[in-house]
Amino acid sequence: MTPLADDLQGLSTRLGELVVGLEPDLLPLPEVTGAWAAFVELERLAAAGKILVARRVSESGQWSRAGFAHPEDFIADRAGTSTGRARSELDTSKRLADLDQTADALRRGELSPEQADAISDAALVNPSAEADLLDHAKKNSVKDLKDQCGRKKAAGDPDPEATRRRIHANRRARTWKDSEGGWNFAARGTVDAGAEFHHVWDRLIDQRFEAGRQAGSRELRAAYGFDALIDLARGAANQSGGDLTTVSQRQDGAHQDGAHQDGDAASGPTRSSSTNPKHLALIRVDLAALIRGRVEHDELCEITGLGPLPVRVIRDLLGDSIMKLVITRGSDVANVTHLGRGVNVAQQVALLWSDPTCRVEGCHRTRLENDHREDWARTHHTRLDEIDPLCGHHHGLKTTVGWAMVSGSGRRPFVPPEDPRHPRFDPGRPIDPGRPIDPGRPGSRSDQKPVGPPRARGSGTTVRQGQERQAS
Repeated sequence: MTPLADDLQGLSTRLGELVVGLEPDLLPLPEVTGAWAAFVELERLAAAGKILVARRVSESGQWSRAGFAHPEDFIADRAGTSTGRARSELDTSKRLADLDQTADALRRGELSPEQADAISDAALVNPSAEADLLDHAKKNSVKDLKDQCGRKKAAGDPDPEATRRRIHANRRARTWKDSEGGWNFAARGTVDAGAEFHHVWDRLIDQRFEAGRQAGSRELRAAYGFDALIDLARGAANQSGGDLTTVSQRQDGAHQDGAHQDGDAASGPTRSSSTNPKHLALIRVDLAALIRGRVEHDELCEITGLGPLPVRVIRDLLGDSIMKLVITRGSDVANVTHLGRGVNVAQQVALLWSDPTCRVEGCHRTRLENDHREDWARTHHTRLDEIDPLCGHHHGLKTTVGWAMVSGSGRRPFVPPEDPRHPRFDPGRPIDPGRPIDPGRPGSRSDQKPVGPPRARGSGTTVRQGQERQAS
């Protein structure tokens, strides 16, 4: 073996001995997090080496001599992973050959495989964005990074219309049964088609959620999402009278008149698309891009929460859509003040432009409550620069446990009272030993339950992006 292979084998042997002798229940609780973090670091470095070498495994031809049709099949077999994951790692490895900054960051353990995949995919199309994306990865969640990568990739695309046509041509929806016997569904298509789907799907999810709330039960939103998907299928079958050949057909870049109808099985007959708009979305577009017909540099043209799309598509959607259209000359929205407790329509649109997700750094939830930094009972006014959109989990931490956003604006850390960055930090305040001080990356799990008891109806409204949010 080569010296490198010898060294790696020695590390593997030593690590194997440590893991074999590991007894988790014997670790003192104060040391558990440190041990776990060390394993995370080892995993990240090992994954970095595996990705960097993957393209050379492909070039070696050993996979063919071993009887495999493709290198990703060989990698998946040897690593015990799925072919899809192996293909993703191989693609990342090939892209990194031309992206020195990203490859170096991966070597230093600064990037996870998922981050490296997203950055390399965007930077290969838009090389000038590589440094910005690496900096973005240090400060934001993977979800935020992927959104930013999507924008940078779209901005660097020399022909966004051709990209959209290619995505449409390769559109797909497939189902499969997993090892446990569960039915699975996955789909991929253009962003505007996704917006049309969400217009109906999100409404059905809200109906399911409200019915569950009134019945005194509560399930994860993902569970209601599955039920809503089945409602869509049943609604289509009912609308067509069982003859699915009459279900609407979609053409590339256009819809036939009357082709799409909204509704579900429980609501009975529905109105035609001529009276029921196909889209309800928040579109963010820079004025210069809308006039010019294409985006340049860091300009935006996207459907919030879904991603970028060509300016031409935005122009087409303006003809038959109900939407909140925010046209800007930059990233800031003019401040608005009014004397009511809740935000008004103009403020809500401004908030959705600047903060489509929870403002807590690392959280990407979109069901939000507009939180006053200073209690409205004291100020008697509502200003955008005094509002922080928070998800239910973080609003619960603020209300029941005293956590707060650090001073500043935009996305920023969310800290407990014992943290010196807390706006009302008191160094003499005793620490409650039963309260967690370090939230890790709060809000990173979509199924995390809110902290504290449920709030009374009317004290705050959690809604999906694109709907009015009541300030608490």
